[in-house]
Amino acid sequence: MTPKTAPRIIVVEDSADTAEGLRRFLTRIGYKVYIAPDVASARALAKAVEFDVLLSDIRLPDGTGWDLMRELSRDQAVRGIAISGYNSDDEVARSKRVGFLDHIAKPLVAEELAAALENAVTPNAASRV
Repeated sequence: MTPKTAPRIIVVEDSADTAEGLRRFLTRIGYKVYIAPDVASARALAKAVEFDVLLSDIRLPDGTGWDLMRELSRDQAVRGIAISGYNSDDEVARSKRVGFLDHIAKPLVAEELAAALENAVTPNAASRV
């Protein structure tokens, strides 16, 4: 029997405290976590490592999670979850249009995030956005 490989997540979050909290939580529940503080770093990281899920803030210092999702999706299939303090109907709809499976409001709720990630790493999972 082969051991299950931990799902790999790129977390794009410009708040160092939030990013570190996400790293600790996600590692504790069984994920391998890579952190990027901005779009440029996430772009480079996505080229350097294999990943299963993109967990991205929407508003970033050098662009948006929407732009990042669109860009990364051009080269490969990307399963992504948007996280944001901005959660109007228009913003949630935009997240869906660019390909995010889910759009989760900040402050994040651990159970909601864990469920969204489980959905994202499950093959053929449907979008909840």
